[in-house]
Amino acid sequence: MFSHKMRLRLIKRNLIGLLVVSCVVVTLLFSTRALLLSDNDSVNSRYVDEGGQALHQKLNFASLPELSLSVYNANFKQYVLNADRFPEEPQLVLVVQVHNRPEYLKLLIKSLQNAAEVHSVLLIFSHDYFSEEINNIVQEITFCKVLQIYYPFSLQLYPTEFPGQDPRDCPRDISKENALKTKCLNAEQPDAYGHYREAFITQPKHHWWWKLHFMWERVQVMQGYSGFVIFLEEDNYILPDFFHFYKSMIEFRKNNCPECDMLALGNHNGITDFTKLSNKVLTTGWMSTKHNIGMAISREVYYKLMGCCNDFCTYDDYNWDWTLQQLSGTCIPKPLKVLAAQGSRVLHTGDCGLHQKENCRPEWAFQKVVEGLIIIKDSLYPQSLVLSGAEPVEHKAHVLNGGWGDVRDHSLCISYSQRL
Repeated sequence: MFSHKMRLRLIKRNLIGLLVVSCVVVTLLFSTRALLLSDNDSVNSRYVDEGGQALHQKLNFASLPELSLSVYNANFKQYVLNADRFPEEPQLVLVVQVHNRPEYLKLLIKSLQNAAEVHSVLLIFSHDYFSEEINNIVQEITFCKVLQIYYPFSLQLYPTEFPGQDPRDCPRDISKENALKTKCLNAEQPDAYGHYREAFITQPKHHWWWKLHFMWERVQVMQGYSGFVIFLEEDNYILPDFFHFYKSMIEFRKNNCPECDMLALGNHNGITDFTKLSNKVLTTGWMSTKHNIGMAISREVYYKLMGCCNDFCTYDDYNWDWTLQQLSGTCIPKPLKVLAAQGSRVLHTGDCGLHQKENCRPEWAFQKVVEGLIIIKDSLYPQSLVLSGAEPVEHKAHVLNGGWGDVRDHSLCISYSQRL
C-alpha cells in the first residue's frame, strides 16, 4: 500500500485536480466558449474562443506544478481538433500510445494521412511524455478529428517520488537481505526474480491500463460509440488500405466468426509474403508475440478486462500484453479468440524503444517502408477475405517477466478504475 506521506501527496495532487475541474465547470456554465477547434482557424486563433480569450489548449511548461495543472485541465476539457470540418460520428477510433519518439510519430502520422477514408476516423493520442514539439506535431493534423489525452501519473510529473523513482527506493539489484538492512522504501517487495522496481520499466503498463479506462469511460466523444477501437503505438506505420481492410474484417466477423472477441490488423512479419497473404485471415487464441500490434477491441471485451482488474494489476509482469495473455483463459474463463490478418496492415518502424535508446534511424525505417509499398501496392484493397486457418483457442502459458512486484504499482494500477 502507499505510505502515509505518499497518500498525502496523492491527495494533494487530486485536490489540485478537483480545483481545476471546479474552475472549468464554472467557466463552462457562464461562457459560450467553443470547445471544438477547427483546422480552418488561423494558427493564432486555434486556441482562442469567440470572445478572443485564450483556451489554453497548449500545456504550460513554466514549472512542474503548472504542467501538472494543465494536464488535468486538458484531460477535463477534451478539445477535439477539426471537429467542425468532420462533424459526422466516427466510423473508427484509433488510439495511439505516445512516449518520446517524435520522428517515428511523424512517420505514423504521414501513413495515416495517406490512408484511404481517414477523414472518417477519430484519432486519439495518449501521451505519457509532454513536450511542445510533440504537441505541435499532433496539432498540425488537419485530415481527421483529433483528441489528445495525457497520462496524469507520468514520471515527468513525479521525477523524485512514486510513481517516479524515489531516491529512497531500493536499487534494482540489491539483495533483499541488504535492502532490509538499509531500510529502503520497498525492501519487502522485490519481484519474482529478486529485483526491485525501475520506474521507467513500469510506466508503459500503467499508461496502457489507465488509457483503457479513460478512453472507454471518460472520453466524451466516445460516448455512444459501439465499434471497435484499434490500438497503435508511435512507432507503427499503417498501410493505405488499413480502413478498407478493417471494414472487410468487420463484415467477415459478422458472417463467419461472431464469437471472435478481438481483431488483429497487424503482425510482426512485416510485408513478408504479403502478396499471397493480403486477403487471408485466421482465427486463433490471443498471443502477445503475434497480436499486440494493430489490436482492436470492443466495449464488451473492455468490460471483460475490467472484471479482471485486480489480476491485471497484481500480475508480476511489467508488460501489458503478456499480462493480457495470462488473463485469457484464467481470470477470463473462455480464452480470447482473435480474428487475425495474415498480411499485416500495421508495420513496426521502431528500431529503438524501452530497452534501446541509441542508434535510432527512423529515416532508414521509412526508406524500407517506401520500398516495400512499391512491391506490394497491387496487392492492397482485396475484394474479399478468405479464412486460411482456424487454430485452437486455448490459454497459452508463458514465462513470467517480473518487474512488477511493488505493491505501490499494484495499488496505483487498481486505483484507475476507482477514480472513475
